[in-house]
Amino acid sequence: MKLLLILLTSLFSQANTYYAEGNYAEAAAQYEQIIASTSDEMSSDYAIVYYNLGNAYFKQGELAQSILAYERALRLQPSLKDAKHNLQFAQSRIVDNIEDTHSFFLSNWLKAVRNALSERTWVMLSISLFLLTLVGFFFFAFSRTIWLRKTAFYTSLVALLISVGACANAGSLHQRDTERAEAIITQGIVNAKASPDRSGTELFTIHEGTKVKITETIGEWCCIEVGNNIGWMQLTHLERI
Repeated sequence: MKLLLILLTSLFSQANTYYAEGNYAEAAAQYEQIIASTSDEMSSDYAIVYYNLGNAYFKQGELAQSILAYERALRLQPSLKDAKHNLQFAQSRIVDNIEDTHSFFLSNWLKAVRNALSERTWVMLSISLFLLTLVGFFFFAFSRTIWLRKTAFYTSLVALLISVGACANAGSLHQRDTERAEAIITQGIVNAKASPDRSGTELFTIHEGTKVKITETIGEWCCIEVGNNIGWMQLTHLERI
């Protein structure tokens, strides 16, 4: 384990050197090797690796791969501001600018709140607030001072509600990461079809770098949802985040 850590540290340093020298292809290859060298590539420790990988791909003009790397970095560490900024900049360079007109403001706001923290952070927050709830109820049950009982009761109530919300967010993130339903189109131009068949009717066209949601898979085909559009395409046209 210690030898592997030394090796990965060496690869990371070498990749950074390649990037500083402008050798972005070699830098990307080294970052990819670091990710492939461990079975725990979805650990939050690898967020910076994915971020650097995204930068290396962006410098080469590979928008789809850079967006994919930034998305993976933010999935591991939602607070990584540089990754958020670079992702937005990369997304502004792609062809498609698809908006979901069926999406409500409240739904988008709740999703933004959920994505603001990692699953582990939400779990720790939920546990901490639940413990605070227990302490509050203890003071409410045994205190003889009216104002302290009121303060303890309302504090416990608020802490319990936020704890439940934090637990729900952690569960939602866990489900998202388990299903890995979100993906990035990695092929240049893809024609979505009405059925999982090469001869199916073409419904719409999307381009590389666009983020989609996979709702169903049949063999080598998947049904994707993007904005208000739904269609089928081959799995080889995209990569899951």
